[in-house]
Amino acid sequence: MQIVIDDKSGFCFGVVRAISEAEKALEGDGTVYSLGDIVHNRMEVQRLEALGLKTITHADMDALAGARLFIRAHGEPPTTYTHARMLGIEVIDATCPVVARLQSRVKEAYEKMAPVGGQVVILGKRGHAEVVGLTGQVEDRAIVIENEQDLEQIDFNRPIYLLSQTTQSIALFNRLGEEMLRRATDPTQVTIVDTICRQVSGREQHLTEFAAKFDLVVFVCGRKSSNGKVLYEVCRKANPRTYNIEEAKELDPAWLEGIESVGICGATSTPKWLMEEVAEAIQQAKN
Repeated sequence: MQIVIDDKSGFCFGVVRAISEAEKALEGDGTVYSLGDIVHNRMEVQRLEALGLKTITHADMDALAGARLFIRAHGEPPTTYTHARMLGIEVIDATCPVVARLQSRVKEAYEKMAPVGGQVVILGKRGHAEVVGLTGQVEDRAIVIENEQDLEQIDFNRPIYLLSQTTQSIALFNRLGEEMLRRATDPTQVTIVDTICRQVSGREQHLTEFAAKFDLVVFVCGRKSSNGKVLYEVCRKANPRTYNIEEAKELDPAWLEGIESVGICGATSTPKWLMEEVAEAIQQAKN
């Protein structure tokens, strides 16, 4: 059986940088506390926790005076940094540079929209860490949309400034942008700025081509990964025999019956070592 791991799948630059920063911090003395899962992959989180990383929530911060707090690639709203300073917490900031630039753009968009009664609209997943960080830049005075139904929240008689979470689908962003222009009373008052990370979005076309090459595709990603959900659907459309698993033990040997080729790929939050484990498990299942 031919088993191929996609060489373009796996951690994006922002995640690689964050994990490198965490590993560096963990080489020193004491515990490092990560505000939320450092990456939306349970297996990688467990690996880092074994090195001394502890995952916490915002509710735990008050008990961490003087401790070291890790800000993951998704970024945080300004209130988190203010709270940390009040508590004397040392912040290790691993916000992805692409996300940090987007946070600045959200503030700039709000500064442009506020004087003219306009609205800042962000395409993103509500409650997602990156989106919470983005809306927090403007004290949550932005509209978050996930689909066409959410456009009902927008007043199309007023100016609109559309941005996107970095890991959203380009096709969805373009479709919603076109619909906004169509509905707007004055389309010239609609500003559309594509802020989707190209290192992430470029994978959609690549995975469409990759998935079509094999009898079967195994897409490996954490259940919490927003990017993983998007890319899994891309693979499934290109190859209906695509299965989504979080770890090797979820493989079903029955999937491999009559299969001659398997492609293994994953999200921007999927570590290479995990895809290699899946490849080994498939090999053993066929032996």
